[in-house]
Amino acid sequence: MSAAEILYEGKAKIVYKTDDPNILLAHFKDDATAYNAQKKGQIVGKGKMNCTIAAHLFQMLETAGIATHFISQTAEDDMQVRAVKIIPLEVVVRNIAAGSLCQQTGLELGTVLKKPLVDFHYKNDALGDPLLTHARILLMEVVTETQLNQLIERALQINQILANFFEKCQITLVDFKLEFGCDADQVLLLADEISPDTCRLWQKGESDPSRRVMDKDRFRRDLGDIENAYAQVMKRVLAQSA
Repeated sequence: MSAAEILYEGKAKIVYKTDDPNILLAHFKDDATAYNAQKKGQIVGKGKMNCTIAAHLFQMLETAGIATHFISQTAEDDMQVRAVKIIPLEVVVRNIAAGSLCQQTGLELGTVLKKPLVDFHYKNDALGDPLLTHARILLMEVVTETQLNQLIERALQINQILANFFEKCQITLVDFKLEFGCDADQVLLLADEISPDTCRLWQKGESDPSRRVMDKDRFRRDLGDIENAYAQVMKRVLAQSA
């Protein structure tokens, strides 16, 4: 990798400047964190696997009419992307009850929701990425009401596309996190990544609550066999994308 100045380093990626101010280089790391970085570790090969998975999913979404920041995968763990100003909201789409939804509502793990749920979390580590109501988002003036509705609509479109794709991969899309940003022309683009780090993915046909997990929950919950789970997701995504 021959990138120059670091623009930003996060938990999972290092973003570098390039000669073009509208283009950045995202380097995917093997570092793993959970519970607002209270748990830290490494997943061998995660950067390469997540970069490859995200690149193929971004390309699929672009083909389906979803604008993203993706330009090209320049190395196994490097991705060229359009520069965007990230909206400080994590957009979480849920199809099945898991994680914090179960903890906060009492819903049983694995409950299939009657319709997808779109949640918003404020991207702020100091505050613990709190769950926000629509009224609070508008109160904080993070986005306008029109932009908020656009985020919901876009997230539900992406959910339908991804759920159908993963179904073909024999994987159930339980829930996932999206991030969006605006480019220099104020065009809304899907940003960040889509990978086992940002999605809950379950092996179809497997009822065991531990064996079915194919995502970062294997790291969060100390289930082991993490690298193999990520590798399986990548293998199926590549096969389905061929």
